[in-house]
Amino acid sequence: MDAQLRRGILDICVLRAVADEDSYGYKIIKDVSPYVTISESTLYPILKRLETGGLLTVKSVEHNGRLRKYYRITGAGQERITAFLSEWEELMRIYRFIEGGTQR
Repeated sequence: MDAQLRRGILDICVLRAVADEDSYGYKIIKDVSPYVTISESTLYPILKRLETGGLLTVKSVEHNGRLRKYYRITGAGQERITAFLSEWEELMRIYRFIEGGTQR
């Protein structure tokens, strides 16, 4: 898969993983893994990029004597999921064209 396309899809998967409740790194990986492979070394730069872009907020909470970062989706993050789903419909039309179909 194209690296840029994969990056965009991983961003959306991470946003979706925190859309219903705040979550932390290990849990995000666990929630996303049935659908796409993601490692810690891939996840944490994504989380930082989404936070910097205003799509996530982060707060640190003590858990078992250590600080754990919890991520929460913002309104802009929710809007990005909605936009992706709209864009996906267009991408599927393009896919069908490339595949040789005539569906519009």
